[in-house]
Amino acid sequence: MARTPVRELVLVGHGMVGQHLLEALAGHGALGEGGWRATVLAEEPVPAYDRVNLSTVLAGAGADTLRLGAGDFPERHGVRVLLDEPAEEVDTAARTVRTARGRTLRYDALVLATGSAPLVPPVAGADAAGCFTYRTLDDVSALTRYAEGRATGLVVGGGLLGLEAAGALRTLGLAAHVVEAGPRLMPRQLDEEGAEVLRATLAARGVAVHTGTGVRRVVTGDGGRASAVELADGRRLGTDLVVYAAGIRPRDELARAAGLRLAGRGGVAVDEYCRTSDPAVYAVGECAAGADGVVHGLIAPGYRMAETAAAVLAGAADPRPFTGADTSTRLKLVGVEVASFGDPFADRAGGAVAMTYTDADEGVHKKLLLGRDGILLGGVLVGDTAAHGILHPYVGAALPTSPAAYLAPTASGAAPTAGDLPGEAVVCGCHDVTKAQVTAAVAEHGLTDVDGIKRHTRAGASCGGCVPTLEAVLEAATRTDGPPRRRPLCEHFDLSRPEVYALVRDERIRSFGELLDRHGRGEGCAVCKPVVANVLATLAPELGLSHVLDGEQASLQDSNDLFLANLQKDGTYSVVPRVPGGVIDAQRLIVLGEVARDFGLFSKITGGQRVDLFGARAEQLPAIWRRLVDAGFESGHAYGKSLRTVKSCVGSRFCRFGQGDTMALAVDLELRYRGLRAPHKLKGGVAGCLRECAEARSKDIGVIAVAGGWNLYVGGNGGSRPRQGDLLARNLTTGELVRLVDRYLMYYVRTAERLHRTSTWIERLDGGVGHLREVLVEDSLGLCAELEAQMERHVAAYRDEWRAVLDDPAALDRFGALEFEGAEERLEPGRGRAVVLPDGRRTAMFKTRDGRVYAMDDTDPVSGAPVMANGILGDRDGVPVVTSPMYRQVYDLRTGREFHAGRKLLPLVSVRRGSADSG
Repeated sequence: MARTPVRELVLVGHGMVGQHLLEALAGHGALGEGGWRATVLAEEPVPAYDRVNLSTVLAGAGADTLRLGAGDFPERHGVRVLLDEPAEEVDTAARTVRTARGRTLRYDALVLATGSAPLVPPVAGADAAGCFTYRTLDDVSALTRYAEGRATGLVVGGGLLGLEAAGALRTLGLAAHVVEAGPRLMPRQLDEEGAEVLRATLAARGVAVHTGTGVRRVVTGDGGRASAVELADGRRLGTDLVVYAAGIRPRDELARAAGLRLAGRGGVAVDEYCRTSDPAVYAVGECAAGADGVVHGLIAPGYRMAETAAAVLAGAADPRPFTGADTSTRLKLVGVEVASFGDPFADRAGGAVAMTYTDADEGVHKKLLLGRDGILLGGVLVGDTAAHGILHPYVGAALPTSPAAYLAPTASGAAPTAGDLPGEAVVCGCHDVTKAQVTAAVAEHGLTDVDGIKRHTRAGASCGGCVPTLEAVLEAATRTDGPPRRRPLCEHFDLSRPEVYALVRDERIRSFGELLDRHGRGEGCAVCKPVVANVLATLAPELGLSHVLDGEQASLQDSNDLFLANLQKDGTYSVVPRVPGGVIDAQRLIVLGEVARDFGLFSKITGGQRVDLFGARAEQLPAIWRRLVDAGFESGHAYGKSLRTVKSCVGSRFCRFGQGDTMALAVDLELRYRGLRAPHKLKGGVAGCLRECAEARSKDIGVIAVAGGWNLYVGGNGGSRPRQGDLLARNLTTGELVRLVDRYLMYYVRTAERLHRTSTWIERLDGGVGHLREVLVEDSLGLCAELEAQMERHVAAYRDEWRAVLDDPAALDRFGALEFEGAEERLEPGRGRAVVLPDGRRTAMFKTRDGRVYAMDDTDPVSGAPVMANGILGDRDGVPVVTSPMYRQVYDLRTGREFHAGRKLLPLVSVRRGSADSG
């Protein structure tokens, strides 16, 4: 039988769009044997990576975390990737490409995915030392090195990329200026009101914005380095470095030299199937101008073009033409959420009606544009983008309820959730995934988390902006009639957290191993182990358990709980002693300063009215605690799913308007509930009047003094999804208040799902805060006395966790690395330890419950910190794995590769008696 002749595909460019094209071809079965034999010419010395999340490298993530595709993708599909070998010339007549290294490649089809280059303004001094672009890993590396020890940076460009670069400068610790030639920030996405709200919010975060002007020249100082910029309006701004992020230009020079047709404003001209003027040549992504002549600078259109070209190359019967793509954006810029969708500038003269909601004090602006027939045309969201996932899929359709509900839900009734979207609604614009596809994957594969959705549909795997929508769709897809369905924790337990709690309490289960043997399977994992540890800690007084690190308990803990301190990105820890209610005397303040000085720690006063001490190594922690405990401090539980702080104002003791002794109450509440483990962290606030200087109503427990006593608010939440607390009861005496808070917290601990804040818990309770009143105030379930008694047992059993470690030699032993000789015998089943090899190398050794021992380099491959030994040991699909404590990547202990991703860890270590070799 005659063999099918090999078809040669040359892909010029190995960025996000180029890799997506290869994966789309593989999805059609058209890559490798029987399909296209692909050669990739990559300009950079590294394979394709995620440019959208480039700034995470500045925040401490390793460059390897950005890599796209499994590490063995090229081998599995017969793809040859030539790194650091860009194309130099295309001969369309001979159908060949010549590379920078002199190699000549023949092609049957050529795909140009050369992307774009940053625009650098043609001004004097633009190429001075200290001037950077922000496009590649090399750019980030160079910028990071140069920024060290410098104070101020300036970004040219106030669009998406410019604000991303400004965020990068803030991450590096620099004050930032942004210069935008247009009249406002993000002129392609935001209206004037939204841009002004964004400007004010950025100013509060250390970013000064200058609009309506450009850079005339870069002023240089010593050594020819940039020292200032002169603006078109005559002003001069001092700066230590300049970042150009004012736009892009398509990389169309190869096409131009080859005689391919270009669009009027640049970019390789392509038709709706991404074919150029030569039918054997295609162009996709930011180097291409679509049939409308537009070069799209977003990832979603690039992916759509790649999918279209791949379908044509694969010979699909009915390839979907590229006629434009989703240009909506949702991202966080310098800590500010911004989103736009549809046409945010729909023509009002054509009948568009704008509905807006603006709260400048809170940094929130929302605008919806609607046609005369109620059709949603587009919108803008600044500061609060929670509704983006619901609104975006409705563009071009009528909203199912009043538009006002999406702007200010508290005033107009709750808006529909993403779970209410129609099946055809696109929930992931990057990968063009519909709600129906997600729902089908959840049902077919029994998915219980967003990671599973990413693996099976690719939704959420690129920019991540759709993750909140996916969570809502998942919630709706797993909801059943009647009582809400309890989601299983993980593959090891068919139990929800409340069910685990009930079983442990009712069957008096005292260990994870006992629970696993009775009700689970496998080794456990980084999901179920901390949950069970949390439940055991909560029920410790009932079960006669002691310290959270006693025995097997230590093997269940996340790194923070394991070391009773907060892990930081460099592998050191922060120490946070408790300062109840923010009240502290002068002598203890002095002690904090002395400890920071003597151990070389960085100190910061937090928003919770206490002091964080940063930079402690694990082995230093006991010595630091000893100093603090001797001075009367105890653990502040900044590391656990437990009460953090109860913030207070000065109340009636000092304030002219205070109506209650807020400091005394805050201290009492914090000391009463310290150490209580819960499904999520807890925060409290006590305010002396309705001015709310302690921000009580944004806390899980919010207390406000009034003339008749205390009002109690519950379920408040700050952060990225702010929620004002609900009034549970009013005019309470102090005794009534404490009893009601006892009941509220214990009921939450018993019934909430894993990682649900009290805000989420109340929102998902059938009846919400009304149900809480019935149960906790009216005692409709007859539980109040039991809940109060359980809290009393917790209070009586409380023991400071730092002091407990200091009094326990076995617990203290865990804070140092083991010497190699005899280390295997000292390993505790189900966990790891850091071990120093005879040659001085530090390795992580793990012992499973059945006695198998594994070893690998202790260095986390993302952060570079020596923390892998502190990861949680478990299994996934029967494979032994460890979950890094740094960014929760999961690694196969047999191979050292990231589980289901293929990225390589550092070398495994082969352990033999008396020696250790790399293996």
